[in-house]
Amino acid sequence: MRQTVLALLGFIVVTGPMAVTAQLQSLVASNTAFALNLYGELSTNAGNLFFSPYSISTCLAMLYAGASGDTEQQMSQVLGFGTGPQQFASVFGELQRELETNQAPGVIELNVANALWTQEGYPFLPAFLETAANQYKANVNQADFITQAGAVTEQINSWVAQETQNKIQNILPPGSLNAATRLVLVNAIYFLGVWTEAFAETNTWTQPFYLSSTNQVEAPLMHQLPPNLGTGGSGITFNYMETNDFQAIELPYGSNQVSMLILLPSQVDGCGQLEQQLSPAFLSSVLAQMIKQNVEIFLPRFTLESSFELTNTLAEMGMPDAFTPGVADFSGIDGMTNLFVSHVFHKAWGKVNEAGTEAAAATGVVGATDAGFSWPVFRADHPFLFFIRDTQSGSLLFLGRLADPSQSPAAPAPTPSLTTRRSGNSLNISWPYPSTGLTLQQNPDLSTTNWTQTGGVSNDGTNNLITITTRPGNLFFRLSQQ
Repeated sequence: MRQTVLALLGFIVVTGPMAVTAQLQSLVASNTAFALNLYGELSTNAGNLFFSPYSISTCLAMLYAGASGDTEQQMSQVLGFGTGPQQFASVFGELQRELETNQAPGVIELNVANALWTQEGYPFLPAFLETAANQYKANVNQADFITQAGAVTEQINSWVAQETQNKIQNILPPGSLNAATRLVLVNAIYFLGVWTEAFAETNTWTQPFYLSSTNQVEAPLMHQLPPNLGTGGSGITFNYMETNDFQAIELPYGSNQVSMLILLPSQVDGCGQLEQQLSPAFLSSVLAQMIKQNVEIFLPRFTLESSFELTNTLAEMGMPDAFTPGVADFSGIDGMTNLFVSHVFHKAWGKVNEAGTEAAAATGVVGATDAGFSWPVFRADHPFLFFIRDTQSGSLLFLGRLADPSQSPAAPAPTPSLTTRRSGNSLNISWPYPSTGLTLQQNPDLSTTNWTQTGGVSNDGTNNLITITTRPGNLFFRLSQQ
């Protein structure tokens, strides 16, 4: 029977001073090229877009540690790794360790975690597991995909939710793991960054945001004046540049370990033209031309969420062997060639407001001016591109396109509570009807993950109902996503 490798992706924002060696510079350049190439593939779909290329690279880098032959060469070419898997793992691990050390309490909060779930009893090569544990600091967990695929799915989803402050829910859809699964690689990230100069909430006003030359929506636009000018004036200057085609501004977090770079086209419908120019050389040119200036800023408050299944995208970019049974060569994982990648999931969530930016994943304004002064006005009231980048290494950690700030993801509905009533030797359990997508499960021992579905549920049109005959011992119940 063919076996399966499943790669699960999240996303990351990390910061801080670091010594950028020649090897790290080469890695960052490769990651940047991959990030922009992937953006080019994903941006063909209209609307909002948000993902973490760094997180995707991290998960694929862990997988690359076990690649051989043509599979290794294709992954190296698409991802820009350009060296042997073991040597590359050392460099990538160095970058990850450097980035993780740079946090600022109360200003930059970061949780980054890698993990592997491996089929118990399967002959994984010790060298592969050691690379994951030592270079990528991945926790290695054993699992039984053959008989407990559903329970392991819930365990992984729960781990990702916990590591991302519950911002990323159910990254693994039902049925994505099965008896053929042998390995799941996971990267889960949570980031909270505070602007170096926060926007005053009192200066946020609902104003038009132009989706196109003929269509607009209402959106909250935050506003910030240049230093010490009227209410809402900032205390800092910003890196800024402009051409006839676009404006660029860099908004720092904390003490500028991380920043958000925004590219705003001059024309309302200019995002497409700007996207066609994206390349490592173009971004380097933009950053090189930026100078400190007083800038008046209008920026929408927004929340974005995106989900992707990337197997076809990565195959089309030039690494099809990894996803082809009988062709994929991950012999560095188990010494054989019976593993292939079945899924590559990525889910990302991000929120930008007056205080700063909050983001997580698994892959996953008006003010007064003084007429006696003149300064650039950066008014982001139409679609724009943005990048969250580590300013020390130059790593692109998030990429996004805001096309419509009114299309914020809906908050997840709260899970209903179970109501219990004891009557003699019977326990009556009820909860609101309907509860779409939820099922009642039971478990006699909370130290295990052996939750099973409870049968015999009925409803009276208002509540779901079930009656359990009590017996000696414990029995726990919960509502869970189907």
